[in-house]
Amino acid sequence: MGNRADTDAVVEEILRSYDTITVVGASADPAKAANEVPAYMQKHGWRIIPVNPHADEIVGEKVYRSLAQVPEQVGLVDVFRPSADCADVARAAVEAGATALWLQLGITSPEARRIATDAGLAYVEDRCLIIEQRRTGIAR
Repeated sequence: MGNRADTDAVVEEILRSYDTITVVGASADPAKAANEVPAYMQKHGWRIIPVNPHADEIVGEKVYRSLAQVPEQVGLVDVFRPSADCADVARAAVEAGATALWLQLGITSPEARRIATDAGLAYVEDRCLIIEQRRTGIAR
C-alpha cells in the first residue's frame, strides 16, 4: 500500500465491507482517541467489540481481554497500540481469523504489514477511521 490511491481504495473497501470493528487497545477514557474513535464509529452504524485487558465495558460494550477471547468471528481489527506492539497484534489477528488490520493514525509497523499481507489480510496503517469515514462519507 505504498501508493496513496491504492490505500484509499483499501480504506473504502474496508469501510464498505465490515459492519463490526474489533478495537484492540480501546480505552474507557473518553478523552482518549482510543475511546473517541470507537464511539464515533458506533454512532455511525458500526458495531464495536473492544479489546482491553484492564476494562469491563467501553462505549457500552462488553470488553474482551484479548483477540483470542472474542467469542465470534473477527473481521476488521482496528489497533490503538504502540507501533512496537503491532507485530504481536497482527499475529493475534491472523490467529483469530481476521481479514483486515487497520493501524490508527501515527501507528506504523513494517513487520505487522508483512505478517498481515502474507496472511492475505487487507492492511491500512497511519490512518484514522474518523477522518476516513468523513472523507468517504461511508456509513452503515
